Order: sequence, then structure tokens, then C-alpha cells
Amino acid sequence: MHLTRSPLVAPVLALLAAVPCGAAVDPVARGDLEIVELAPEGPPSWTVGNLFAPITGLFLGGPGYWYRPREIEIATTPPGAVLDLFYVRRSFQKRYEQADAPVRVVLPSRIEATSKDSLIVRALLDGYRQREVRVRVRSRQRALMIDLEPLPNSLLGFTHTYFAGRASLTFLTEEALSFRLQESRQGFSVVLTETANSDVASLTMAGATSALVRSVKPQQLGEDLVVRVDLTDAGRDEAIETRSRQDVDRVRGLHSFALDLVPADGGAADIERARRALASIGSEDVTGCALRFDAILRQGLEPAALARALTPNGSFTDKFLRAAMKRLGEISPDGVIHMVDGTRYRSGAPIELSAAVSQPGQAIGYLALLRTFVAVLEPEAQRRATLRGLLAPELAPARFDEALDAARSDEHSCAGREVAS
Repeated sequence: MHLTRSPLVAPVLALLAAVPCGAAVDPVARGDLEIVELAPEGPPSWTVGNLFAPITGLFLGGPGYWYRPREIEIATTPPGAVLDLFYVRRSFQKRYEQADAPVRVVLPSRIEATSKDSLIVRALLDGYRQREVRVRVRSRQRALMIDLEPLPNSLLGFTHTYFAGRASLTFLTEEALSFRLQESRQGFSVVLTETANSDVASLTMAGATSALVRSVKPQQLGEDLVVRVDLTDAGRDEAIETRSRQDVDRVRGLHSFALDLVPADGGAADIERARRALASIGSEDVTGCALRFDAILRQGLEPAALARALTPNGSFTDKFLRAAMKRLGEISPDGVIHMVDGTRYRSGAPIELSAAVSQPGQAIGYLALLRTFVAVLEPEAQRRATLRGLLAPELAPARFDEALDAARSDEHSCAGREVAS
């Protein structure tokens, strides 16, 4: 029997001849979305389903059901995610494209796909978990909305403190951090897993420079935040050890992870240099117009942030700050530490010295003394950054510079009036 004489095949052939092919059936309006063509090269193997497609199409959605190109609109919440688009056939990747959501993806017609052909969409957005969704090419789905979940942790703050040959990098997060260190030719990287960056942290990272640290640059790589720390020539030449410590700021409900950069020999020479610098500070550095500088700078800084920066917290700076407070009492005119509220502490009495150290932001002349301490130890190019690291490490460099310049201006005006008189 000839195939063309079969009573079942003749109507099928007639329908095949009547159905136009491809996009000529019903072209889809493009709209304003980006269009991505994702059809693989070459159709799959011919099956009996191809023969009966014109008949089954009449019951599934009309003559164009099998032959019209498939389109699917993909969007994400929040919008703007990067989409990796994979066309998979029989477990093999046939096509790959990348686009930004929202996007319209053009797939081959159903007749040119198998029942197992799939579109795999992987959505990536900084600060959110990666998500992957699979859609059958032959499905009726015409739109796909992918809801992205925020990462479980966020970097809410960053500080960099340098003093007397040592440095500390501190990361403030909502939850306890999981991290790993990676060495590089320029320094090292801190990989914070499943952690999103913030604008506040980025601002302080941009101003993180010192005698040991050249730059700190964050980069979100998928679900991990990579913080690249480039060291200066001095930082690379010296034998620097990294020591980590973690703590909880219970007042603010934040977790703190600190990475200390410490000379392998303990930095004995730098400690001795700091001791001599402190001994060189005299009463003229904390009296007269220097007190105008001290008062105006204190007014320009947030009291709580100043207290957090200067109060002992296990940092390497604790011993230097305590020694500086003791020196303040020694060079004050009456040999005591005066507080803003009128309280007086004798620096020679350990208990009273500890009381003053516990409220450093209130000690009159203390900020002026630290200004001089930094000026004696550090080259001029590093003094602002070093002083900010001591007094306001969480403050953006521009805001600290504004407060510092205002204090200096008032001090200069005071000095000018004294000269005039």
C-alpha cells in the first residue's frame, strides 16, 4: 500500500500545506524590552509527532501552536538582575546568552524542540541570593517573574585604624561572619561569604589609606563580598602577620570582625618611637587656642561614635590611648584631667585614670593631644587619615575633613586674636 493513499495521511498533508511556517504565522510585537534570540542551531530529530502536529495543534491553541516562535518575558524582583540564559537539550547546553532583566527571550517553535528541551534562567543581583529557574520550551508559559531573596548578612560598616606601625581592619555586620583570606602579590583579599555590601561601608573603604595599606576595594562576586586590600611597599616589605578577633556590639546589635596587621617582631621599635613622641608633647599642646580646636572638633563629631572609637575595646590602640590620657593629666596646668561636665581625675591614680579612659570623648584637651601625637609620629600626607582612624573611623573621609577643617579654622582665628592683642 502506498503511503499517500492512506485515508489518514491525506488530510494531514493538506493541513501541512495550508499552515505557513515560522514567524509568518503571527509575529509578536517587540515592545521596549531587550530581545534575546536563544534558538539552537538545527532542529531535533524528526518524530511521528511532527506528522500529527497540524491536527493536535487545532486542539491545543490553533494552527500556529506548533509553528509559531516561542517568546517568554523574564523579570526579577528587585529589577535589574543579570540573567544567564541557557538552552539545554538532552542534558547538553546548546546556547548561552546573558542579559539584564527585564528581557524578552525568543525560543524556537514547539515543533523545533523536544518535550525535554529547557530554558534555564540563572538570576544574579548584588546583595541577593542567586536563583535558578527551569522552563520547558514546549510549555505554555509566556512570562516568568523571579523573586530574589536578600543575602543573610550585610556589611553595615567598615573601619581602618593605623597607629605606630600597626593597622586594623574592622568589619561590622548584622550576623556573625564566615570569611576566608586569600593572599595576592599586592596584599590579600578578605572573602566575606553570603554577605552584601553597603554604601556606608564603601565610603569608608574609599578613604582607607595608611603607611601599611594603600587601598581597600570591595567587589561583589555573586553571593560573596570580596574586599581586596593592597599594601604599600612598606607593608609588603615588612614581615606583617594577620590576627583576627571577633566581638559583639550589644548596644547596636552588630557583630564585629577585626583583622589586625602586626609586625612579626612585635613592633618594638615603633612602640619606643611612640613613647618618645608622647613624652615630647607639652602643656602648650593642650592649652590656649589648642582648646578651641579641641572643643570645635568634639562638637563636629557624634558623641557616641567618638566614645566607641576611643574607649578600650581590645584593639592594639588601647595601650597608646591610655598612655595618651595619662600624659594629658601630667601636662595639664593643675595636673588633673578635666572633663566637660566638670569632673576632675588624677592621672596618677590608676582607678581615676581608668575612669577617665572609660569616657574619653569628655576629656578636655584629649583630642588636641592626639592631634599632636599623630603629627609627631606620622608624615604630613598621612596625618588626616591616621587621626580619622583614631577618632572617627566609621565616618566618611569628607565629613571628617569638614569637622577637622572647622576646628583648625577656629584655632587659627583664636591665634590671630591673641597676636593682635
